[in-house]
Amino acid sequence: MNPLNFLTHEELIEKKFFGMDQKILKAVDHAQNLGLSKAPVLVNGEIGSGKKTICSFIHQQSIRKERPLILVDCQAKDIEHQLLGHRDEETQRFHRGALEEGHGGSVILENIDALGEEFQKKICKILGELSDYDLDVRIFATTTKNLSKLVAAGRFSRALFMFISTNTITLPPLRERKDDIRYLMNLFLSNFVTKSNLNIIDFDEVSIDKMMNFYWTHNLSELKSVIETSCEKATGEYITSDILTLGERKILGLGIDNDEDGVKLMSLKEAERLLIKKALIHTSENRTQAAKILGVSIRTLRNKINEYRNDGTNYFVNLR
Repeated sequence: MNPLNFLTHEELIEKKFFGMDQKILKAVDHAQNLGLSKAPVLVNGEIGSGKKTICSFIHQQSIRKERPLILVDCQAKDIEHQLLGHRDEETQRFHRGALEEGHGGSVILENIDALGEEFQKKICKILGELSDYDLDVRIFATTTKNLSKLVAAGRFSRALFMFISTNTITLPPLRERKDDIRYLMNLFLSNFVTKSNLNIIDFDEVSIDKMMNFYWTHNLSELKSVIETSCEKATGEYITSDILTLGERKILGLGIDNDEDGVKLMSLKEAERLLIKKALIHTSENRTQAAKILGVSIRTLRNKINEYRNDGTNYFVNLR
């Protein structure tokens, strides 16, 4: 459970932080209008597309802007304690949850699709009765999944979906707005160079070509990270292709024994299964898109899924 500090309204509007593409500008305009409302907002988009930032932007347009904006990741094991509070067994002290801490402000339920089935029902009931608890909290929810499909498949509460999706914003992936890649490259470079007092002025042509044609799985967050890492490595006025870190470190936080690059080691079979799982999660289980990301045929992907399902791997056994 974390209080958030994101870009101010002025920074988002003046710098066009998300980009200049018409699809993204439409989403930002919609977000600005939602500042006048108290209704819940669902923000859908891929990893790194700016879902939390757009929630912050809406919060800052509202009369709640001086009140807390609290982030709760629904993937957390103690999610019920984080949201509803709990009493410490040793001290008997009660720790307030995000819904109480966020009174008068807003709470972001990040990765809401990760909530367990029983808790979905419980939290939906509580959110619908907040006024009975004398709590005034605006709810934002974010997801990388297609929740309506999960509802249809019986994997997400229809009642909770109806509650959070009163207003929905979908952020398009970076690769679908090519012109924004170059625009954001310049923006992130300028911001980092100014902050770090560096003398870098641009990217060389090969770097520009590589970055313009890269898939950007993690969207804005990945682009920003690549640029900042490259700036730290640069020795001249230009970022050159030899210092770009595109496509590296894709298997972080999983497996066993870190190597010197921070990548955890695992067998090729384990890595293959992990990458296929990550591609499916990233594409909301769209097999055609997942196969494209992985560079394999849809038939190969289907065979691999069947193989892992037969092995009893939980994720693939439950895959629709």
